[in-house]
Amino acid sequence: MISTNTTSHLLTIPPLENGDKLTRHEFERRYHAMPNLKKAELIEGVVYLASPLRIKSHGEPHAYIIGWLATYKAATPGVGLADNATVLIDADNEPQPDALLRIEQGGQSRITEDDYVEGAPELIVEIAASTASYDLHEKLKVYRRNQVQEYLVWRVYDRQFDWFRLQQGEYIQLEPNTDDIVCSQVFPGLWLAKSALLSGDLAKVLAVLQQGLSTPEHQSFVEKLSI
Repeated sequence: MISTNTTSHLLTIPPLENGDKLTRHEFERRYHAMPNLKKAELIEGVVYLASPLRIKSHGEPHAYIIGWLATYKAATPGVGLADNATVLIDADNEPQPDALLRIEQGGQSRITEDDYVEGAPELIVEIAASTASYDLHEKLKVYRRNQVQEYLVWRVYDRQFDWFRLQQGEYIQLEPNTDDIVCSQVFPGLWLAKSALLSGDLAKVLAVLQQGLSTPEHQSFVEKLSI
């Protein structure tokens, strides 16, 4: 049961609203006072609240990405996977990406004492509606500036999947090879059958990933992580 004093305290804290311009401290204070809120992000000091999510435009694509990344994690000890975890990336930005992969020991990020990711995960994935989404504008700039090494954006309505790799401070787009497979340059063996993913052929997506997991490059990466 919530006490009268606790209720009064919560009522004195303004709720988060789309477009609010806040410090990260104030964003966190208001977020913690709204326990029923599922997702809120602070991007360049501006609050973004998630709309209700539809199954075909977000729920299923999100599940496919998590299945793909979870399979990779299962075969790659030393790699951390998170789904919708808050990332304390810098003083003005607290995104909650759809998925992330991070190198657990010796990587760019760490887990804080209160169980948040702090710093830049090596790879972030976002499910976006289209090129108009802030995932391809404001967020992209934030991730690039904070050295997220690879950034994947699935533009569901456009039926496109963008895979960016950080090189010399800029994101360049990785192109599929002749077999229409995009290969991570940070996580060896993380292969993506682009057309299969866009058509919803999860079985082929996972079969191609297994090919990547069978490569000597992936085995060497696993050995390196275990040192």
